Amino acid sequence: MSTSILCACGTSPTAHPQSPQQHEGRYRNAVPRQPLGFRKTMDIGWQFLTGKSAATVPAQPIPVQRLTAADLLAAPDRSLYRLGHSTLLLKLDGGFWLTDPVFSERASPVQWAGPKRFHAPPIGIDELPPIKGVILSHDHFDHLDADAIRRLAPKVEVFVTPLGVGDRLIAWGVDPARVRQLDWWGETRVGGVRLAAVPAQHFSGRSLLDEDRTLWASWVIKAEGLSLFFSGDTGYHADFKAIGERHGPFDLTMIETGAYDRQWADVHMQPEQTLQAHLDLRGRWLLPVHNGTFDLALHPWDEPFRRIHALAQAQGVPLATPIMGERLALDAPQAGTAWWVKAPASSHQGS
Repeated sequence: MSTSILCACGTSPTAHPQSPQQHEGRYRNAVPRQPLGFRKTMDIGWQFLTGKSAATVPAQPIPVQRLTAADLLAAPDRSLYRLGHSTLLLKLDGGFWLTDPVFSERASPVQWAGPKRFHAPPIGIDELPPIKGVILSHDHFDHLDADAIRRLAPKVEVFVTPLGVGDRLIAWGVDPARVRQLDWWGETRVGGVRLAAVPAQHFSGRSLLDEDRTLWASWVIKAEGLSLFFSGDTGYHADFKAIGERHGPFDLTMIETGAYDRQWADVHMQPEQTLQAHLDLRGRWLLPVHNGTFDLALHPWDEPFRRIHALAQAQGVPLATPIMGERLALDAPQAGTAWWVKAPASSHQGS
């Protein structure tokens, strides 16, 4: 489940009352999500503390292909590299783009507790070449890494965010002139790359005090005749079809497939819904993300890969599953190997 940590940390974003999504200072989904309530929240917390299987963590190291700045600079345009979880590095129009960059050891406000990485990033922040843009989907800790933002800031030309998320970046010292905040259906252009924020079904917040004070979004990314979709975090919703009609078809959809559970089904999709969203969007290749890096749910760590692989095969949907750090050619994607089979879950309880 996305990590909205129960603490009073974080910075308060600026209100954007002009947004149709905002009401009384908080953002809303098109279809209201079901509040968990205190009792259910405590019950889920208890399940995480006492009911988690050893299978939620791999026993053997996740395969990672190391990257260098030279590798990236030599790569052709239309390249994609999975760095972990929902962090993707794309080379488009001669520049590099990052989605939801999380490089810290833990998806947490502190580095001594919280979900710990299964693997190191294929490349460190200091090794990255200059970045044309960073695309952020929302402000949960497994998608918005404050330390990474501060370290990336000197080498990033522009940060593109949903409403309110950019205010957090500005509070952390990012130059406001390099921050662009969009509402759903808003668009911007950076060089030859066109970006559109589109609806998602989720929530936001980094503390007990700021729930839904910032907007969440999925993203349409278009460049060089390519159409890409990045979901961020979302439950299944009717606007996938509207996005497909307005912006599709998509050459590649990068859609969350992991950290799901029927207890929070309206904010994270089951694999069957991931596949349906891909079909609604009129996608060609599907790249499942939001998996393989952090233990954020109750299901076995490799279950998302197994389920989406079987579903895609049954529906005849081309599925891309690159190893972390492996290049994916956006103009001619390759299926990749079932690398998760080579990293079985631990036989020991706990992580």
